Amino acid sequence: MDFNITGTMIWYYYICPRQVWLMSHGLEPDQDDENIRIGRLIGKIAYEREKKEVDITTGKFDILRTEKGRLVVGEIKKSSRFVESASKQLLFYLLQLKEMGIEAKGELLIPEERKKIEINLGEKEEREIREAMANIEKIALENFPPLPQKNKYCKNCAYAEFCWA
Repeated sequence: MDFNITGTMIWYYYICPRQVWLMSHGLEPDQDDENIRIGRLIGKIAYEREKKEVDITTGKFDILRTEKGRLVVGEIKKSSRFVESASKQLLFYLLQLKEMGIEAKGELLIPEERKKIEINLGEKEEREIREAMANIEKIALENFPPLPQKNKYCKNCAYAEFCWA
């Protein structure tokens, strides 16, 4: 199997390994899911003056700008409920940029809550993201997805039909 680990896979890894397997095998979540639609809308209307949707091979930066001569990558999220997985996704993007020779800082932006959380890639964070990437590769190479396990995110999951139908 040949695939690239993406920021979305990192996000899913910290929520549910089954989602990682499904995505790595080309099974996308329900794009008409209300939470996905709301997230897209918030990303579209929030921070209108910022440069948005900058595409790199491993994902899309929601916002890209410079501040005092330093590159800032922003990730917009609907709520702080997913702050851990969103932070890891942003760290992954910062690691990708670092590997291209570009130093940057990250900002996790939650417009509905008026929150801005600064994210920086240090040695500890880099090790953790590299470990997550190795685990994602292992999950993706399995012949079958991990068994579904209920967690606090299942209720609003766009992959719910794959697990509980």
